[in-house]
Amino acid sequence: MHILVIGGAGMVGRKLIERLARDGRLGGTPITRITAHDVVTPKPPEAPFPIDTRVSDISVPGEAAALVADRPDVILHLAAIVSGEAEADFEKGYRINLDGTRHLFDAVRVMEGYTPRLVFTSSIAVFGAPFPEAIPDEYFHTPLTSYGTQKAMGELLLADYTRRGFFDGIGIRLPTICVRPGLPNKAASGFFSGIIREPLAGQEAILPVSEDVMHWHASPRSAVGFLIHAATLDGASVGTRRNLTMPGLAVTVGEQIEALRKVAGDKAVARIKKVPDPVIETIVSGWPRKFDAARATALGFKAEGSFEEIIRIHIEDELGGKIAD
Repeated sequence: MHILVIGGAGMVGRKLIERLARDGRLGGTPITRITAHDVVTPKPPEAPFPIDTRVSDISVPGEAAALVADRPDVILHLAAIVSGEAEADFEKGYRINLDGTRHLFDAVRVMEGYTPRLVFTSSIAVFGAPFPEAIPDEYFHTPLTSYGTQKAMGELLLADYTRRGFFDGIGIRLPTICVRPGLPNKAASGFFSGIIREPLAGQEAILPVSEDVMHWHASPRSAVGFLIHAATLDGASVGTRRNLTMPGLAVTVGEQIEALRKVAGDKAVARIKKVPDPVIETIVSGWPRKFDAARATALGFKAEGSFEEIIRIHIEDELGGKIAD
């Protein structure tokens, strides 16, 4: 099996490739090769099979076609401009998130006799306020950001191209992934991770929104699990509605902070500084808070049961089991 990971240098892409390298197989089929692609050079782990690296921009005409020319069996499309950057740079957001996705889909479409499984990472940002208490699978798309709009367009393309038989697509709407390791990115949601990650590392964190803000979360470990499950899922069991909201955990910022207190104590919580940011507050106010992810759960997708569990996964996976004094 040949697997192509687009966005392989990003946090989730890197963790996905590491997991596949450890497992050595996908859905019971031995992996013979992985191609890791991004706009910067991915750094693949040691593996019992070759891992090739490719660097290009799939929004440039012809680049996506070159990437799929050798017909990978599974394509995992993770590459995107994140929410805050897509809002700040309108043209770049549409070029990468929409044009890049369509170039990829069309590159597969025109190859005769080639119908790979294609997993597309969408987002809960496809939904916009006002919301019900818990958003059901049947809820309509009314995104209130450019990023959410771009992801909604990708979902529609994926569903139509799958219906036409061009590929076998599964779209997964990721919760906000928390706790993200490494340096902050340009996502408007970055503070959800920052108020946990930085205090655990002994650093100050900025909280730009109210503690009453509720959001939908899952760990990086769960995100990798979602992708692997989507890559191996029986398409017939999904039916014609190919885009799924992933399970997660609905917690307020205040509940995040209390979970941090239980795990790491008052000293860690004291490192969080409240500095309101009206721009981020406005973006976040239009985001969904809670979901009833019944379809994905019934299909076998799984996430954490508490935010304490999410914090402990970060400590285990990223901090070697240790936190700052």
